[in-house]
Amino acid sequence: MSKRLVDKVLGFIGFEDDPYEEQVQAEPQDVLLRGKRGAVVSLHTQRQMRVMVSEPRSFDDAQEIADHLRNRRPVIVNLERVETELARRVVDFVSGAAYALSGSVQKVGGGIFLFAPNNVDIAAEGKESEKGIFPWARG
Repeated sequence: MSKRLVDKVLGFIGFEDDPYEEQVQAEPQDVLLRGKRGAVVSLHTQRQMRVMVSEPRSFDDAQEIADHLRNRRPVIVNLERVETELARRVVDFVSGAAYALSGSVQKVGGGIFLFAPNNVDIAAEGKESEKGIFPWARG
């Protein structure tokens, strides 16, 4: 290969020394690299994820849980101390929010659910994990 071809390839992927190349910018979650052609490449950096735990006492708490999902934070919802009708309404509402956001739901135990946004994969083992909480939904 000729040196000129190698320089072109390296320049295309952003490794060429260019006096006009802009500096590397860093944001809390992403590192942005800007080359001479103005193309922006986002390199996601590893960061610690926060898992929220919620014990709703009223239906109004369901919106707060959905807001956590929208902000890409997984939520463990404990409904053990809640009346059956309220628990059903909360699960229905948050399950709908998770579905709309391409997230997922996993029943962890009696009255305990894990709602995860689409950036979190739930890896579960056991008989119930094969079907999830909705036997007709196969993933």
